[in-house]
Amino acid sequence: MLKKLLIRNRFFIPLITIPLLLSLIGLAFIFEASAIRSASEYGDSLHYLKYQAIWLGVGLLVMAFFCFYDYKKLYFFSFISLGITIFLLMIVLIPGVGFQAGGARRWIDFGWFNVQPTELAKFSVIIYLSSWFIHKEKRRFLSFITLVGFLVFLIILQPDMGTAIIVFLLSLVIYYLAGMNILNFILFIPGAAGLFYLLIKAAPYRLNRLAAYLNPATDPQGIGYHINQILISLSQGGLFGQGFGSSRQKYLFLPEAHTDSIFAIIAEEYGFIGSLILIGLYFVFIYKVYHLIRLAPDKLSKLIAAGIFAFFNLQIIINLAGMVGLFPLTGVSLPFISYGGSNLLISFALIGILLNIEKRVKV
Repeated sequence: MLKKLLIRNRFFIPLITIPLLLSLIGLAFIFEASAIRSASEYGDSLHYLKYQAIWLGVGLLVMAFFCFYDYKKLYFFSFISLGITIFLLMIVLIPGVGFQAGGARRWIDFGWFNVQPTELAKFSVIIYLSSWFIHKEKRRFLSFITLVGFLVFLIILQPDMGTAIIVFLLSLVIYYLAGMNILNFILFIPGAAGLFYLLIKAAPYRLNRLAAYLNPATDPQGIGYHINQILISLSQGGLFGQGFGSSRQKYLFLPEAHTDSIFAIIAEEYGFIGSLILIGLYFVFIYKVYHLIRLAPDKLSKLIAAGIFAFFNLQIIINLAGMVGLFPLTGVSLPFISYGGSNLLISFALIGILLNIEKRVKV
């Protein structure tokens, strides 16, 4: 009875509806948050909007491909994806190849567009580990931790601590759901936490960012500037917000207003109520992915869907927690909303896989 109810529920709101709606909302607020910066840098207030619209179109094409590409064949596709990921994560570290911005070398410039290899790493980890762990003879903890450790090491070299944490947690979720030894899981977490602590302590900027998280008043014109501007945006929004187009922080006060910090602009213009509606849309979307995991027809689809579920949850939680001061700012994008072609492309690729799995659920 419960299964029939869940199956009927998936047709009430199609899975693709909310990602498309969020993407359209994202286009509106990317224009709103970036128009001033875009005009000053490129002489075109629509610059970032145009590029995001192009990436959205490409993302829908990629989604269509994965929607019809049998997810059971992802086992072979995952080897290619992981190989390309490792290659790109290595060459992005080469000066002259990797594009550096904000002290990090995370992008490869292909001319009219940039690619962020760390976004592909999230996708590759999900499909590769899910395909790997359906074979019992390959459940080897040492092999698993060596592969994940190598990927995390390459990502940290950029440096990109936020993505490193996401890739690490994604890997643990998939490995645990695949039936790993719970004792290894428990014993490994303190060691991993200790390693991340050492990495934070070893890099002065990470330690300063942690200090700004613990006390935003620390160096308000320096390391604490970003979080303080975010808090100003949130406080100005109030209950109902200032209204669309009325943000003051978009006038180059708020760093990364159209990317990582776009939620602050939304909160400033639509207040607590608007923010709550946005979070509600994410909740409904995540809820639908959760039900698809329950209905997944086989172990591979269940692991892939669970990995995608973890991916979107981690991105949303880390970004929003950073916006309200519950977590240090890490540069993690808000799915479907933030400006960024690589993240949007990977997000819609994962949606395509979910749609593929959903088609094979027996009614």
